[in-house]
Amino acid sequence: MNPLHMHKAEMLAKLGYSARGIVYLLVGAMALFGSIGGGRQVDSKSALDVILEQPLGWIWLGLVAVGLLCFVLWRVVQAVYNPDRQPDSSKGYSIRAGLAVSAITYLSLALYAASHALSLSLGADGGGSGEQSLAAWLMSQPFGRILALLAGLAILGAGIAQIAKGVKKGYSKYISIPLDKRRFLEPVCTFGLIARGAVFLITGGFFLYAAWRVDPSQAGSLADAMDWVRGLPFGGILYALAALGLFAFGAYSLIEARYRHIARVDPTAMPKAVAGKIGANVAQLGPR
Repeated sequence: MNPLHMHKAEMLAKLGYSARGIVYLLVGAMALFGSIGGGRQVDSKSALDVILEQPLGWIWLGLVAVGLLCFVLWRVVQAVYNPDRQPDSSKGYSIRAGLAVSAITYLSLALYAASHALSLSLGADGGGSGEQSLAAWLMSQPFGRILALLAGLAILGAGIAQIAKGVKKGYSKYISIPLDKRRFLEPVCTFGLIARGAVFLITGGFFLYAAWRVDPSQAGSLADAMDWVRGLPFGGILYALAALGLFAFGAYSLIEARYRHIARVDPTAMPKAVAGKIGANVAQLGPR
């Protein structure tokens, strides 16, 4: 494989994970502040607005937008070319479907960041969340309700996968944390993944409800999920834990940016695999 392709894939991943980490650190910090009675709405777009409000904020927001676009491209690479070597099974395909859904939702966030950094109207900063935009687009397609249901199931699957990844330390398969830092960084990774997985389960449930009602506005955002947590018994404590977990997930993303090993990405891998399967099927049809 051309080393340049490896370098490009690694840069996409590292820039993308860094941008996602910055967003979630801000989201978690805003949620923690909100848990003690202050702050604004807790969601990714509000976090980007905080960046824009800083000195030279449009420059920083533009850099975050570039990083988020890199993350979108990396998610597409993961879903299509499977550099993480997900198995050819229902589990592997569901994980890759979740990666594709992630690419679409982060594209909405990246366009929102870019439009605000450039003071342009690109149609990405409407009142709906990324989940609502995705739900609306899916429901406008043929068999849209079924597509939306499948997307909701993919979000639920991603949530379950993230919780399992945190509990079983599955991230260690992709992240090589130095031995002298594991004592401190591994609990951060575990807690962050479990917390974000739990939030995914809630938003996935909202998405399925939106598909059932054929109403994109019911596809709850991160802010809606956090509000739902606050309404539970002992909601104040659970909300603070969820906020701390989102902050930990931001730290986990930065750990990924630093220590994740990126498998080689061969642009011809998928065509070769398809050709191989076709050849095997043709051979089976030959003389016996």
